Amino acid sequence: MVSGAWFLWFTKRRYDVLSELSAHLDRILHGEVGMDFVPDKEGELALLTSEIYKMTLRLREQAENLERDKAYLSGSLADISHQLRTPLTSLRLILPRLGREETELSDRREYACEACSLVSRMEWLIASLLKIARLESGTVAFKKETVRVAHVIGKALEPLEVMLDLNGIECDIDVEENASYRGDLLWSAEAVGNIIKNCGEHTPFGGRLHILGRENPLYTEIVIADTGEGIRPEDLPHLFDRFYKGKEEDGQNVGIGLALSRMIISGQNGRVTAKNRARGAEFNIRFYKGASMADGTRCSNAP
Repeated sequence: MVSGAWFLWFTKRRYDVLSELSAHLDRILHGEVGMDFVPDKEGELALLTSEIYKMTLRLREQAENLERDKAYLSGSLADISHQLRTPLTSLRLILPRLGREETELSDRREYACEACSLVSRMEWLIASLLKIARLESGTVAFKKETVRVAHVIGKALEPLEVMLDLNGIECDIDVEENASYRGDLLWSAEAVGNIIKNCGEHTPFGGRLHILGRENPLYTEIVIADTGEGIRPEDLPHLFDRFYKGKEEDGQNVGIGLALSRMIISGQNGRVTAKNRARGAEFNIRFYKGASMADGTRCSNAP
């Protein structure tokens, strides 16, 4: 009789605990309470409760990650649409003029060239924004191979030769023969190319770019300097911020090239800084060796 009563009590107790656990899980799923219900008691139910707690915690973390990804995707799409609005508006004005019969041939050619330029700009913009999105989401796996600085600079200069030639800008390149680091050649060329392009755009006709490459036991360094007017002191702290444009920048600059460069360099255990010289601006890129020593981007306007 006593044993039967004890069995009934024990069974009811187990059902009560399971019912309480079920109700608690239901409240958690509806976000009403926290997940602080792991009991200090021993036994099968305590073990089950602990495992359910762990599973619930993982599910909540996954849900939070999905929400963050969703918010990031929404922000990225908003960024892309905002940056594309200006060239699309220009195209909308140009294309009807091309279709008019009274438009002179010379004007048609000018409009067609301008339209091609706008399309190229949009292609570059979309490609850059997608690269930034991939880097921020952590889906880019940088190669870790021996990269020679001379190869990086040569590859970075290839698409910029015409622009530099049209602006009469000469490049002085001084790279140590065996200077190298562990990284990704193509991504590095993208980062260095964006910085060279920025320097070229801020160098007056007939100016010069100075590009140095050297290696020491701690890091491999690439220095890019121009003979322009330098960087405004108020712009230096924000130079590598995405979509930041200086006060005196024209409408062609959307402020993503340097931000992309910083992300690429940081992803390869590197750091990029900018400062003003006695004449012009100077960008310093360092790829560190061994354990990570890159502590983010720092800017200085020290001469």
